[in-house]
Amino acid sequence: MTSAADEQRETILQIATRMFAALGYDGTSLQQIAEAAGFDVAAVTSLLGSKRDLYLTIMERAHEADRAAIEAVMARFAPLSPADAPKMIHALADDYLDFCLSNPQIPALWAHRSLFDAQDITDLERRYVWPLHAQIHKSIQPALEAGHIDDAPDFRYVLWTMIWCVEGFCCGDVLDDEGNRLGPDDQQARIDFRRYLHLLLDRLLTPPQKTS
Repeated sequence: MTSAADEQRETILQIATRMFAALGYDGTSLQQIAEAAGFDVAAVTSLLGSKRDLYLTIMERAHEADRAAIEAVMARFAPLSPADAPKMIHALADDYLDFCLSNPQIPALWAHRSLFDAQDITDLERRYVWPLHAQIHKSIQPALEAGHIDDAPDFRYVLWTMIWCVEGFCCGDVLDDEGNRLGPDDQQARIDFRRYLHLLLDRLLTPPQKTS
């Protein structure tokens, strides 16, 4: 049975996640988190430590959710044949988009870091993001060598382009033909963006036709 302390920790973590996602680490104080959760600061620190400790716990949980989603896709294609590597990348894009739409706070947390939030905590990308990117890159290397994926674009930037697009869409909006803002909750915007994402990947991944 979950203890009262565990329930309190989870309440604080969920509220802190929402606040860090909305305001950033630098824009959120421990006092704000405590007040929103209905505790005093002493109770929060007793349960979860300092604001830095709380942030590190939240970012680790975000990473574990990211990792599980990515590895689930890769497992569907294991063992990966070089010819199927483009399909896996498209599946990764689809699942990452679905993941971010279902968990909008996670891309928002990483988006704040891209805007130099929490710059005194320097190693999260090296600890969490880089190993996942390296794992994907290693898995598709045979496809690059065999010519199933165009090797002209630096694949690091292909992967980052996908991430930037997905996180930008999920954390922002697009404009319709009349200039109205459409957020990621708009069903047609989701359909149009998903179609665009796959077209973009096709253009980046498909090797050029050889001329005789």
